Amino acid sequence: MEKQRHILVVDDDLDIRQLLQAYLEQNGYRVTTVGEGKSMSRALDEQRIDLVVLDLMLPGTDGLELCRNLRVKSKIPIIMLTARGDEMDRILGLEMGADDYLPKPFNPRELLARIKVVLRRAVSLPFDQEESVSPSIHFGHWQLDSVARHLISESGAVVPLSGAEYRLLKVFLEHPNRVLNRDQLLDLTQGRESDPFDRSIDVLISRLRRRLEDDPKDPEIIKTVRGEGYVLTTKVHNLGDTA
Repeated sequence: MEKQRHILVVDDDLDIRQLLQAYLEQNGYRVTTVGEGKSMSRALDEQRIDLVVLDLMLPGTDGLELCRNLRVKSKIPIIMLTARGDEMDRILGLEMGADDYLPKPFNPRELLARIKVVLRRAVSLPFDQEESVSPSIHFGHWQLDSVARHLISESGAVVPLSGAEYRLLKVFLEHPNRVLNRDQLLDLTQGRESDPFDRSIDVLISRLRRRLEDDPKDPEIIKTVRGEGYVLTTKVHNLGDTA
């Protein structure tokens, strides 16, 4: 039997916490709810958490800072709850390492769908065992360790990746020299379609280029194809390949 996944909901609105706890528990999840950052830290220290639903606007330390702090020390998936229509908050959430975002007010059914998609791609799930990706993939001057999910530079330096960054890079490595548009990238990495104002893929591309030290003005690894999408242009080969 698949173990029950444990969701931590961090929101200062008691009504939202109670609503989400009842709804998610009805759908088979174990749920812990807290109202601010210190309680969030205690919950993460004391229990195994599989995913965090994190509100942006919190008393004391805000959600962006909590997201950044958690991402430094953990790969636990994070879904950020943001104010409706505030695109900058959503972009900042992705910059801080969130795996997905959902604007308020939201339908709990949509949040549940996002949780399922993110958990399927989470590090903690045995989903990796079904992947055909080699444990070590070389491209350009970089190596991707697909077990530890980090980059290794030519000099041996380790560069950590968030879950969203890893999934995006893996998609490019599985489709080298193929132009992928935003809709395709969103579907392959997050299991959802984009809307006309969705810039999450562009933000992740920017983050990934920084990790790869790829000049955004003249990138050599992930190039922009104007009006079409993005393409990984370097040669890709698995550990042990001679080609």
